Amino acid sequence: MSFMVEKAGMLTLVQDLGRWGHQFRGLTVSGPMDQFSLRMGNAMLGNDENDAALEVTLFGLSIVFSEERCVVLSGADLAMKIDGSPAPAWMVHHVKQGSRLAITGVGTVGCRAYLCVSGGVDVPLVMGSRSTFTKGKIGGYKGRALAAGDVVATGEPNPLWRKSAGLVCPVELRPLRGKDEPIYASDGPQVDAFTEKGIATFYGETYTVSENIDRMGYRLDGPVIEHVSGPDIVSDGIVHGSVQVPGDGKPIVLMADRQTTGGYTKIAVVSAWSAAQLAQRLQGDKVRFARVTEKEATELLVKYEASLRKLHETRATYRTR
Repeated sequence: MSFMVEKAGMLTLVQDLGRWGHQFRGLTVSGPMDQFSLRMGNAMLGNDENDAALEVTLFGLSIVFSEERCVVLSGADLAMKIDGSPAPAWMVHHVKQGSRLAITGVGTVGCRAYLCVSGGVDVPLVMGSRSTFTKGKIGGYKGRALAAGDVVATGEPNPLWRKSAGLVCPVELRPLRGKDEPIYASDGPQVDAFTEKGIATFYGETYTVSENIDRMGYRLDGPVIEHVSGPDIVSDGIVHGSVQVPGDGKPIVLMADRQTTGGYTKIAVVSAWSAAQLAQRLQGDKVRFARVTEKEATELLVKYEASLRKLHETRATYRTR
């Protein structure tokens, strides 16, 4: 089974949960910018949570299915249509052979959505993952974003895949939050490289998402964060959500396609939960950071995992109706 890409949209990539275990080789993890929405989309279909899906940014995707399947759009509601009729996000839809699915525009909250299909997107594994790393030209569909004319295979779905059609994820379980939620961060490994004033500025002032954002990092505009002596350090490892502050004093939050090492001081590390929320922000959106302990950051993940379990229970009940 497969689908054919009529229009590729602004940026459409194949992503699973990432290429783990190779950072010591200089290869980043990649994976989804919003892992929580991808996992929930797969859960709604009864897929494995690591099955690959399409990460769709903003608008413009149009595909045609060669066989019937179930699909769900999780993450941002980017105005999906199936055969010309509106198809709400966070609801499982049955698509027929020859059906056309289109992502037509920006939703009210968020800019990235995950188009999950029963059986997952079936591209070759590269170093244990189907994720696309475009800068390295590996993984996904030929190491690049999808383009018009591509024919993309999907995997074999579970035997009861049709039973998911019509399932809606309860609103209270959905991971996407509003723009008023702060970005939660814990002190970084070089927090002592910043003055008390600089630390107070980072956690107390409001920043704006700049035009310089991509899957590698989000550069923010706003008040300058003051260093004690300078921004440079001996390069060390970079984790997801690291907040580097280079010489201009403006923070950069490093995301899914981040470099594996870096030589700038890191004032903070954004929680995994908040990194996904930040990935849904657009140029011009406001960002404020809230200081949390590691325990508090972990509690955010615990709450999500409880929601995911509840979604699995909801699907199990729905499937037996």
